[in-house]
Amino acid sequence: MERPVVVGVDGSDGSTHALDRAAEEARLRGLPLRIVYASLWERYGEGAAEEEEAAERVLSDAVERAARWVPGPEVTAHLAPEEAAVALTEESRTAALLVVGHRGRGELASLLLGSVSLTAAGRAHCPVIVVRGAGRPGPPPGRGGRIVVGVGDSTRGEATVAFAYDEAALRGGEVEAVHAWRCAGSGLPEDSGPYSGRREEHIRRAADTLEAALRSAVCGRPEVPVTPRPAEGNPRDVLLAASAAADLLVVGAERRQHARGLQLGPVGHAVLHHARCPVAVVPHA
Repeated sequence: MERPVVVGVDGSDGSTHALDRAAEEARLRGLPLRIVYASLWERYGEGAAEEEEAAERVLSDAVERAARWVPGPEVTAHLAPEEAAVALTEESRTAALLVVGHRGRGELASLLLGSVSLTAAGRAHCPVIVVRGAGRPGPPPGRGGRIVVGVGDSTRGEATVAFAYDEAALRGGEVEAVHAWRCAGSGLPEDSGPYSGRREEHIRRAADTLEAALRSAVCGRPEVPVTPRPAEGNPRDVLLAASAAADLLVVGAERRQHARGLQLGPVGHAVLHHARCPVAVVPHA
Protein backbone atom coordinates (compact mmCIF):
# COMPACT_ATOMS: atom_id res chain seq x y z
CA MET A 1 0.00 0.00 0.00
CA GLU A 2 1.39 3.39 -1.00
CA ARG A 3 2.02 5.91 1.75
CA PRO A 4 -0.02 9.05 1.01
CA VAL A 5 0.76 12.73 1.20
CA VAL A 6 -1.30 13.92 4.18
CA VAL A 7 -2.53 17.49 4.64
CA GLY A 8 -4.34 19.04 7.58
CA VAL A 9 -7.22 21.39 6.77
CA ASP A 10 -9.56 23.51 8.89
CA GLY A 11 -11.04 26.00 6.44
CA SER A 12 -8.47 28.73 7.11
CA ASP A 13 -6.45 30.50 4.43
CA GLY A 14 -3.32 28.84 5.79
CA SER A 15 -4.77 25.36 5.37
CA THR A 16 -5.94 26.20 1.84
CA HIS A 17 -2.36 27.12 0.89
CA ALA A 18 -1.20 23.87 2.52
CA LEU A 19 -3.80 21.91 0.54
CA ASP A 20 -2.55 23.38 -2.74
CA ARG A 21 1.03 22.47 -1.86
CA ALA A 22 0.06 18.95 -0.75
CA ALA A 23 -1.92 18.33 -3.94
CA GLU A 24 1.05 19.41 -6.02
CA GLU A 25 3.41 17.20 -3.98
CA ALA A 26 1.08 14.21 -4.42
CA ARG A 27 0.88 14.74 -8.17
CA LEU A 28 4.64 15.10 -8.57
CA ARG A 29 5.30 11.99 -6.48
CA GLY A 30 2.49 9.93 -7.98
CA LEU A 31 1.04 9.30 -4.51
CA PRO A 32 -2.48 9.42 -3.07
CA LEU A 33 -3.57 12.57 -1.23
CA ARG A 34 -5.24 12.19 2.17
CA ILE A 35 -7.04 15.27 3.52
CA VAL A 36 -7.58 15.34 7.29
CA TYR A 37 -9.85 17.58 9.37
CA ALA A 38 -9.39 17.10 13.11
CA SER A 39 -11.60 18.66 15.76
CA LEU A 40 -13.06 17.71 19.14
CA TRP A 41 -16.56 18.38 17.86
CA GLU A 42 -17.91 15.32 19.71
CA ARG A 43 -17.33 17.17 23.02
CA TYR A 44 -19.28 20.28 22.15
CA GLY A 45 -22.66 18.97 23.40
CA GLU A 46 -25.49 20.76 21.63
CA GLY A 47 -23.09 22.31 19.13
CA ALA A 48 -21.54 18.99 18.09
CA ALA A 49 -23.87 18.41 15.15
CA GLU A 50 -23.24 21.88 13.72
CA GLU A 51 -19.48 21.52 14.15
CA GLU A 52 -19.47 18.12 12.49
CA GLU A 53 -21.53 19.47 9.60
CA ALA A 54 -19.13 22.41 9.19
CA ALA A 55 -16.16 20.03 9.24
CA GLU A 56 -17.71 17.87 6.55
CA ARG A 57 -18.27 20.95 4.38
CA VAL A 58 -14.62 21.93 4.77
CA LEU A 59 -13.54 18.43 3.75
CA SER A 60 -15.90 18.35 0.78
CA ASP A 61 -14.64 21.72 -0.46
CA ALA A 62 -11.05 20.61 0.04
CA VAL A 63 -11.52 17.41 -1.98
CA GLU A 64 -13.14 19.39 -4.79
CA ARG A 65 -10.35 21.98 -4.78
CA ALA A 66 -7.60 19.35 -4.75
CA ALA A 67 -9.12 17.52 -7.71
CA ARG A 68 -9.45 20.79 -9.64
CA TRP A 69 -5.97 22.05 -8.75
CA VAL A 70 -4.01 18.98 -9.80
CA PRO A 71 -6.19 16.24 -11.27
CA GLY A 72 -4.67 12.80 -11.14
CA PRO A 73 -3.88 11.55 -7.64
CA GLU A 74 -6.38 9.57 -5.61
CA VAL A 75 -7.96 11.89 -3.05
CA THR A 76 -9.54 10.71 0.20
CA ALA A 77 -10.90 12.62 3.20
CA HIS A 78 -10.87 11.77 6.89
CA LEU A 79 -12.71 13.44 9.77
CA ALA A 80 -10.91 12.83 13.08
CA PRO A 81 -12.69 13.66 16.37
CA GLU A 82 -9.52 14.59 18.28
CA GLU A 83 -7.01 17.36 18.77
CA ALA A 84 -5.49 18.42 15.44
CA ALA A 85 -1.87 18.09 16.57
CA VAL A 86 -2.51 14.61 17.96
CA ALA A 87 -4.37 13.45 14.85
CA LEU A 88 -1.74 14.74 12.41
CA THR A 89 1.12 13.25 14.41
CA GLU A 90 -0.63 9.88 14.33
CA GLU A 91 -1.30 10.25 10.59
CA SER A 92 2.42 10.87 10.05
CA ARG A 93 3.19 7.28 11.08
CA THR A 94 1.85 5.98 7.77
CA ALA A 95 2.45 9.04 5.56
CA ALA A 96 5.16 9.74 3.00
CA LEU A 97 4.85 13.46 3.69
CA LEU A 98 2.78 15.69 5.99
CA VAL A 99 1.85 19.23 4.89
CA VAL A 100 0.44 21.87 7.26
CA GLY A 101 -0.29 25.56 7.04
CA HIS A 102 1.62 28.26 8.83
CA ARG A 103 -1.33 29.14 11.05
CA GLY A 104 -4.80 27.66 11.34
CA ARG A 105 -8.28 28.86 12.10
CA GLY A 106 -8.53 30.64 15.41
CA GLU A 107 -4.81 31.26 15.82
CA LEU A 108 -3.89 34.74 16.98
CA ALA A 109 -2.70 36.90 14.10
CA SER A 110 0.28 37.97 16.20
CA LEU A 111 1.62 34.43 16.40
CA LEU A 112 4.62 33.71 14.22
CA LEU A 113 3.68 30.05 13.94
CA GLY A 114 0.55 28.17 14.98
CA SER A 115 0.70 25.58 17.74
CA VAL A 116 -0.55 22.76 15.51
CA SER A 117 2.10 23.48 12.87
CA LEU A 118 4.85 23.66 15.47
CA THR A 119 3.77 20.43 17.16
CA ALA A 120 3.50 18.57 13.86
CA ALA A 121 6.98 19.72 12.82
CA GLY A 122 8.41 18.76 16.20
CA ARG A 123 6.83 15.33 16.58
CA ALA A 124 5.96 13.90 13.16
CA HIS A 125 7.38 10.56 12.08
CA CYS A 126 7.74 11.59 8.43
CA PRO A 127 8.99 14.73 6.69
CA VAL A 128 6.78 17.78 7.28
CA ILE A 129 6.38 20.83 5.04
CA VAL A 130 5.14 23.93 6.85
CA VAL A 131 3.75 26.30 4.22
CA ARG A 132 4.61 29.78 5.38
CA GLY A 133 3.26 33.14 4.24
CA ALA A 134 1.31 33.12 1.00
CA GLY A 135 2.29 29.51 0.69
CA ARG A 136 2.52 29.37 -3.08
CA PRO A 137 3.14 25.85 -4.35
CA GLY A 138 6.61 25.20 -5.68
CA PRO A 139 7.36 25.73 -9.37
CA PRO A 140 6.05 22.98 -11.67
CA PRO A 141 8.49 20.45 -13.14
CA GLY A 142 10.86 21.81 -15.75
CA ARG A 143 10.74 25.38 -14.48
CA GLY A 144 13.41 25.18 -11.87
CA GLY A 145 13.31 26.07 -8.23
CA ARG A 146 15.93 26.58 -5.54
CA ILE A 147 15.93 24.05 -2.71
CA VAL A 148 18.17 25.17 0.15
CA VAL A 149 19.25 22.47 2.60
CA GLY A 150 21.02 23.10 5.88
CA VAL A 151 23.93 20.71 6.48
CA GLY A 152 25.09 20.37 10.07
CA ASP A 153 28.09 18.70 11.64
CA SER A 154 26.16 15.49 12.37
CA THR A 155 26.82 12.46 10.18
CA ARG A 156 23.15 11.45 10.49
CA GLY A 157 21.76 14.04 8.10
CA GLU A 158 21.64 11.88 4.96
CA ALA A 159 17.82 11.81 4.98
CA THR A 160 17.72 15.62 5.02
CA VAL A 161 19.98 15.93 1.99
CA ALA A 162 18.15 13.12 0.17
CA PHE A 163 14.81 14.88 0.69
CA ALA A 164 16.20 18.11 -0.75
CA TYR A 165 17.57 16.28 -3.79
CA ASP A 166 14.26 14.49 -4.34
CA GLU A 167 12.36 17.79 -4.28
CA ALA A 168 14.79 19.35 -6.74
CA ALA A 169 14.60 16.33 -9.06
CA LEU A 170 10.78 16.37 -9.03
CA ARG A 171 10.76 20.05 -9.99
CA GLY A 172 13.70 20.19 -12.35
CA GLY A 173 15.36 22.51 -9.85
CA GLU A 174 18.68 22.90 -8.07
CA VAL A 175 20.06 22.34 -4.59
CA GLU A 176 22.03 24.84 -2.56
CA ALA A 177 23.68 23.02 0.34
CA VAL A 178 24.63 25.40 3.15
CA HIS A 179 26.97 24.69 6.04
CA ALA A 180 27.52 27.49 8.54
CA TRP A 181 30.80 27.81 10.38
CA ARG A 182 32.24 30.23 12.89
CA CYS A 183 35.81 31.04 13.82
CA ALA A 184 36.54 32.48 17.22
CA GLY A 185 39.71 34.60 17.12
CA SER A 186 42.43 34.10 19.69
CA GLY A 187 43.55 37.72 19.73
CA LEU A 188 46.92 36.86 18.21
CA PRO A 189 47.94 38.80 15.08
CA GLU A 190 48.28 35.62 13.02
CA ASP A 191 44.69 34.63 13.88
CA SER A 192 43.18 37.97 12.91
CA GLY A 193 41.92 39.21 9.56
CA PRO A 194 40.23 37.51 6.62
CA TYR A 195 43.28 35.48 5.58
CA SER A 196 44.33 34.02 8.91
CA GLY A 197 45.39 30.40 9.15
CA ARG A 198 42.64 29.72 11.65
CA ARG A 199 39.95 30.92 9.20
CA GLU A 200 41.41 28.92 6.34
CA GLU A 201 41.27 25.77 8.43
CA HIS A 202 37.60 26.38 9.23
CA ILE A 203 36.82 26.95 5.55
CA ARG A 204 38.54 23.70 4.58
CA ARG A 205 36.71 21.80 7.30
CA ALA A 206 33.36 23.22 6.16
CA ALA A 207 34.06 22.24 2.55
CA ASP A 208 34.96 18.70 3.67
CA THR A 209 31.74 18.49 5.70
CA LEU A 210 29.66 19.48 2.69
CA GLU A 211 31.46 17.07 0.36
CA ALA A 212 30.88 14.16 2.75
CA ALA A 213 27.22 15.04 3.31
CA LEU A 214 26.48 15.36 -0.42
CA ARG A 215 28.47 12.38 -1.70
CA SER A 216 25.67 9.80 -1.61
CA ALA A 217 23.00 12.12 -3.05
CA VAL A 218 25.30 13.33 -5.82
CA CYS A 219 25.98 9.74 -6.89
CA GLY A 220 22.29 8.85 -6.74
CA ARG A 221 20.99 11.91 -8.60
CA PRO A 222 23.84 13.28 -10.75
CA GLU A 223 21.35 15.20 -12.89
CA VAL A 224 20.48 17.60 -10.04
CA PRO A 225 22.66 20.75 -10.03
CA VAL A 226 24.14 21.45 -6.62
CA THR A 227 26.00 24.39 -5.15
CA PRO A 228 27.89 23.64 -1.91
CA ARG A 229 28.14 26.86 0.11
CA PRO A 230 30.23 27.13 3.27
CA ALA A 231 29.10 30.31 5.00
CA GLU A 232 30.58 32.06 7.99
CA GLY A 233 28.03 32.93 10.65
CA ASN A 234 25.41 31.64 13.04
CA PRO A 235 23.48 28.74 11.40
CA ARG A 236 20.19 30.41 12.25
CA ASP A 237 21.13 33.69 10.55
CA VAL A 238 22.75 32.01 7.55
CA LEU A 239 19.71 29.83 6.79
CA LEU A 240 17.22 32.66 7.32
CA ALA A 241 19.17 34.82 4.86
CA ALA A 242 19.25 31.95 2.36
CA SER A 243 15.47 31.47 2.68
CA ALA A 244 14.87 34.87 1.05
CA ALA A 245 15.82 33.45 -2.37
CA ALA A 246 14.61 29.87 -1.81
CA ASP A 247 11.49 28.00 -2.91
CA LEU A 248 11.92 25.56 -0.03
CA LEU A 249 14.24 25.41 2.98
CA VAL A 250 15.04 21.91 4.27
CA VAL A 251 16.38 21.21 7.75
CA GLY A 252 16.83 18.06 9.80
CA ALA A 253 15.54 17.23 13.27
CA GLU A 254 16.75 14.46 15.54
CA ARG A 255 14.06 12.29 17.08
CA ARG A 256 15.24 10.78 20.36
CA GLN A 257 13.42 7.68 21.53
CA HIS A 258 11.17 8.27 24.57
CA ALA A 259 12.02 11.99 24.60
CA ARG A 260 9.18 14.36 25.41
CA GLY A 261 8.32 17.75 24.00
CA LEU A 262 9.15 19.19 20.60
CA GLN A 263 12.30 17.73 19.03
CA LEU A 264 13.42 20.48 16.71
CA GLY A 265 16.51 22.18 18.08
CA PRO A 266 17.15 25.94 18.14
CA VAL A 267 17.85 26.26 14.40
CA GLY A 268 14.67 24.35 13.51
CA HIS A 269 12.61 26.57 15.80
CA ALA A 270 14.12 29.72 14.31
CA VAL A 271 13.53 28.86 10.66
CA LEU A 272 9.98 27.67 11.30
CA HIS A 273 9.15 31.00 12.90
CA HIS A 274 11.05 33.36 10.62
CA ALA A 275 11.90 31.79 7.23
CA ARG A 276 10.66 33.61 4.13
CA CYS A 277 9.69 30.42 2.27
CA PRO A 278 8.06 27.07 3.07
CA VAL A 279 10.13 24.93 5.44
CA ALA A 280 10.57 21.15 5.34
CA VAL A 281 11.58 19.38 8.55
CA VAL A 282 13.04 15.91 7.99
CA PRO A 283 13.25 13.70 11.10
CA HIS A 284 16.06 11.25 11.66
CA ALA A 285 16.76 8.92 14.56
